[in-house]
Amino acid sequence: MKIAFLAAGDSIHTIRWVNALAKRGHEVYLLTMHASGEPLHENVFEYILRYPSPLGYYLNMFHVRRVLNVIKPDLLHAHYASGYGTLARLSGYKPYLLSVWGSDVYDFPEESCIKEYVLRKNLASADRITSTSHCMKVQTEKYIKTQCPIEVIPFGVDLEIFCPRPNRDSEKITIGMVKQMAPKYGPEFLLRAFAIINKKYINSRLVLVGGGPQEEELKRLAHKLGVAECCQFIGPVPHGEVPKWLNSFDIYCAPSTLDSESFGVAVIEASACGVPVIVSRVGGLPEVVQNRITGIVVPPKNDNFLAQALEDLIINKELRQRMGEAGRKFVEQFYAWESCVDKMEKLYYEILSA
Repeated sequence: MKIAFLAAGDSIHTIRWVNALAKRGHEVYLLTMHASGEPLHENVFEYILRYPSPLGYYLNMFHVRRVLNVIKPDLLHAHYASGYGTLARLSGYKPYLLSVWGSDVYDFPEESCIKEYVLRKNLASADRITSTSHCMKVQTEKYIKTQCPIEVIPFGVDLEIFCPRPNRDSEKITIGMVKQMAPKYGPEFLLRAFAIINKKYINSRLVLVGGGPQEEELKRLAHKLGVAECCQFIGPVPHGEVPKWLNSFDIYCAPSTLDSESFGVAVIEASACGVPVIVSRVGGLPEVVQNRITGIVVPPKNDNFLAQALEDLIINKELRQRMGEAGRKFVEQFYAWESCVDKMEKLYYEILSA
């Protein structure tokens, strides 16, 4: 099969999809305004579009049309319903599959009536739509009534890469987060919750991996709260190093604040590594955690509830181990990467046979 992707090449999720499909023998073309920083499979051919975003979502229309006319793919697959979805609609290419990601159907249409109109047009132009979570499928259905159901196909986890390889400090309890340091992901609430429990459990430490716009502000807050010496700010790391960091944690936290956190990739990666998780009750995060079985679900934006959940796990090593083992089994059952690729590939063939 010859597949053309319109997607952000600087997203690890895009790279995983194109590489996985190329590995299965498909001929894959990645048309993007955001050049890849990760290695691409030899069967993936990257086209860097002429104009940068955001105007590029409109100005690249003729460039995309020319490239698609030369490639003549069996299928066009656009990722993100706002930007690349607009470009896919303007290309006029069929058949066309659109995958929604999160803020494109949660935040984008709330910004103005015009943006809501654009989203509706983009969704209506697609032959099929996929979502990574059930909650985001429901959100998407607010803007489109489809004859065919929206398919839920999550970002899965490579269980050979993300697996338990304990790399933990036996002297300390390490609480960690691997995410961009930005308000949407709630690192401030985690830091404040950590300051609460650290007074009682002085052998605890907090490790924040990811860097981002809020990092310097969080470092100042750590000093203000008196926990700077117990906090590590690692900055951004290559995706290949993420399993190492996850396996160094005793507890993983995802205290996100917005429903546009539509699917917790880092959460299921932590669970795959046998690490118990704590997540806030927003977006798709509760879907990837079995509350009190694989982790704990807490109200968002509440450092006291988060601190209590941390304490529950800190004081009970057996509970941490039990939740970590249950999390691994949960991911094996529902989020194995090859199974997710199977579902996407099956949908491609369904679209082509329609």
